[in-house]
Amino acid sequence: MSFSDSDSSSSYGADYKNFKQVTRERLLQEMLRSAKAGDSRSTWKVLIMDKLTVKIMSYACKMADITQEGVSCKNLEDSSKIKACLKNMSIKWWRIYTKEDSHYPPWMRYTSSNRLKRICVGDFCFLYCSIVMFLSDMSGKSPLYKKAYVFFSSPVSRDLVTHIKREGTVLPRIGALREMNLEYFAIDSQGFLTDHERALEELFGDEEDSRRSDAVLSVIGTRIASVFASLREFPYVRYRAAKSLDVTTMTTSRDLITTKLAARVWDRISQYKQKIEQFPQTETCDLLILDRSVDQIAPVIHEWTYDAICHDLLNMEGNKYVHEVPSKSGAPPEKKEVLLEEHDPVWVELRHAHIADASVRLHDKMTNFVAKNKAAQIQHGSRDGGQLSTRDLQRMVQALPQYSEQIEKLSLHVEIAGKVNQIIKDSGLRDLGQLEQDLVFGDAGTKDVIKYLTANEDASRENKLRLLMILAAIYPEKFEGGKGHDLMKLAKLPEDDMNAVNNMRLLGGAAETKKSSATSFSLKFDINKKKRAARKDRSGQEETGWQLSRFYPMVEELVEKLSKGELSKDEYPCLNDPSATFHGTSPAAIMNSSPHSMRSRRTPTWARPRHSDDGYSSDSVLRHASSDFKKMGRRIFVFVVGGATRSELRACHKLTSKLQREVVLGSTSLDDPPQFITKLKLLTANELSLDDLEI
Repeated sequence: MSFSDSDSSSSYGADYKNFKQVTRERLLQEMLRSAKAGDSRSTWKVLIMDKLTVKIMSYACKMADITQEGVSCKNLEDSSKIKACLKNMSIKWWRIYTKEDSHYPPWMRYTSSNRLKRICVGDFCFLYCSIVMFLSDMSGKSPLYKKAYVFFSSPVSRDLVTHIKREGTVLPRIGALREMNLEYFAIDSQGFLTDHERALEELFGDEEDSRRSDAVLSVIGTRIASVFASLREFPYVRYRAAKSLDVTTMTTSRDLITTKLAARVWDRISQYKQKIEQFPQTETCDLLILDRSVDQIAPVIHEWTYDAICHDLLNMEGNKYVHEVPSKSGAPPEKKEVLLEEHDPVWVELRHAHIADASVRLHDKMTNFVAKNKAAQIQHGSRDGGQLSTRDLQRMVQALPQYSEQIEKLSLHVEIAGKVNQIIKDSGLRDLGQLEQDLVFGDAGTKDVIKYLTANEDASRENKLRLLMILAAIYPEKFEGGKGHDLMKLAKLPEDDMNAVNNMRLLGGAAETKKSSATSFSLKFDINKKKRAARKDRSGQEETGWQLSRFYPMVEELVEKLSKGELSKDEYPCLNDPSATFHGTSPAAIMNSSPHSMRSRRTPTWARPRHSDDGYSSDSVLRHASSDFKKMGRRIFVFVVGGATRSELRACHKLTSKLQREVVLGSTSLDDPPQFITKLKLLTANELSLDDLEI
């Protein structure tokens, strides 16, 4: 028995495995398969998990992966024991530790009293209760299980380990006691979350609470570091420096979020360097820590790729899509839930394609499928020879039961694409999308927004709000004081929506506000003023191929600069840079002036649409879905505090191929526009929850 991270790493060896593959194989090989060693008599195991580790496992592995290892699952949270344990803990400890900070036990320090119970329950109490229940199950003359293999998802205190070792009857029954250092959700082959849905509220809220934010950042930092422990990667830790306009500007807690988080990540990784066997002693990858203020447009602009627009327009719950399936018995259609995830080859091929491109390729797949199938050809020949519509093709292939699985997936995506395209048409999204991108690239200004709002009074409340939020991100001075109320009034938006626009200043927008020369607000204030761009001109560098695909998130530009060695060390300092300028300097001392990006307009380019080369299998795409990582350079990790977007995740996939370096995106959450706007409103909404607000 050892109290250490697992001795081997699946990231080393003959084959280079991508981020999610490493996560999956660590859980299956280092944890589940290690329980089989030297125990041939026991063929079946029970995997008992708490609420957090259930999510960790479910994102990285399928249930079939676990059962194939001879393991069945049990959720610790289902037991009434843990509720009773938590109740006793909250009664005992809540009453004792409510006075002065110095009286708190170590795991409860740096928290404010009004948040104490929720934070301590999430970070310590569940773990303590799990150990209490474990000892109860394994002690005595008749233990519940003959042998126990205990794996901690993150570092655990020596006090808790000592507590376990005190139980004399339990200790001989423990086959393993290890820290896995794997406490993140692998949501994508190149993406992970730390499970902090309320990070935006807790870290950027109107009422600053440094103790609360320090507690949250400490957990986030530990979970980020567990990514590097799992992959045996030792990163250069870079972060966005705190903004400072001049000597009179006071640095706030929000300004120091990335600085503090970088320090916590570095502190934990430094411990791993000394503690974990085979952990690299020199830097092997790059980590760039950002916060949501780096790009306020990406979370609200309409993104036109298949993945993003489906989650934006279809009211999906996570990756779950609900659709109706015709009943074979003639009964009313039945509702069926499907997951749009990486096990679906059609989804993998199309998720980052423009919605128009995806629609064309789906129609081609249906056509090619019919052309290669004799039964379908006969049915096709019985018609008048006219070209079949996508719906006709869908109905035709549904009559071929021998291809039911292929037909089911194709039909599903044809239905989804059709529904999305109908919503785009009915809501006039193309015109809105064009205006949004024109604003971003300096081809439109406030006058154009006013014109749109006047001519499109029936546009949805959400779409008008998102348009004004983009305008506020580019022209923050136009929303100072009460100026923005005239625009909100023109858009016929309620006061609740104005809060979302105003709260953008809490993400750093106010710091970049430029003084307006106008003495009074007018709806015609920018008629003769130069329009402002929020993105660089990239014309000629790449071909987008489809209209409304000009937009790119700032993460893409920053990662490219990082890869080329062009990222400013003043704006993005490095904690462990070997240069004399930064080496040995504490994070608090490395605060520089506000980053200033000179951005300008870029014009769209056009390319011939791509087409798939077969009817269903997507072999050509799937063959290259997992790139040849053996030839790639070291990994780049980007972490965004306050929620990442699907456009940023897409950019990481794109840059992996372009730079030949695996780019992994991490964040506290992955937010679609409606979720982000709701969270933004919470920044100044005291005592409200996400369920209390609507967009």
